[in-house]
Amino acid sequence: MSPIWIITGKEVRDSLRNRWVLAAALLLAALALSLGFLGSSPTGSVKVDPLTVTVVSLSSLSIFLIPLIAMLLAYDALIGEIERGTMALLLSYPISRNQILAGKFIGHLIILTLATTAGYGLAGIALQLAHGGIDVEAWQPFLSLIAASIILGAAFLAMGYLISAKVKERGTAAGIAIGVWLFFVVIFDMALLGVLVADTQQTITAPVVEAVLLFNPTDIYRLLNLTGYENTAMYAGMAGLSEQLSLSLPVLLAAQVLWVAVPLALAAWIFGKRQI
Repeated sequence: MSPIWIITGKEVRDSLRNRWVLAAALLLAALALSLGFLGSSPTGSVKVDPLTVTVVSLSSLSIFLIPLIAMLLAYDALIGEIERGTMALLLSYPISRNQILAGKFIGHLIILTLATTAGYGLAGIALQLAHGGIDVEAWQPFLSLIAASIILGAAFLAMGYLISAKVKERGTAAGIAIGVWLFFVVIFDMALLGVLVADTQQTITAPVVEAVLLFNPTDIYRLLNLTGYENTAMYAGMAGLSEQLSLSLPVLLAAQVLWVAVPLALAAWIFGKRQI
């Protein structure tokens, strides 16, 4: 068996023993269910499927929870092993650092995928059964939400690995991870909004704003979920924006995948040069 899959299996088993999957799935399911049932009043009056309401709500609130879960999984993935001395022992075996990194990343991505799929998926089934039955058409944007959530989590996993490969102490890694999460989830959009409000001469054009949004994976996540389907765009009040948006779905997906690939490649490069 490949060393990558051996390490992947170990990470998955460790997370299952630590109840990571169960805890994260329950948390995500609780979030989806609460948002879905709280939004049941407008769905009854405007004849909107509860999953549509849930997609719109989760598109804004998942950016707080999923990146945080990913960061908690990844911030000490490398530095933790180095501090405990197990990384030196692991490297004494015929296994490369890239294989260690890949195995750990895939393992954590599997955990995140299981938690997201189980949490949101079970919540979606419960919501539709509570509102009269399964509507296959309404599941298209909801499944897209789950897929986009997994890619968003993978981006923050990669950033967590980059932090873990660079720092010298777990405490430092934890502080930087929280700072990175806070920057992308809160500070970035607040700063952009402040700049747009201060731009009274309207010198910042729409293409510039769209380009700036690509520098934040959480904004890409919002655009993927809220402008990808007509019903979600209409209910979110973004139908006009989705028609004017020059960023196509392939561009948004490519940008989000780059947010996974670039930090992970940097983490591999730094980890490969690090003296242990």
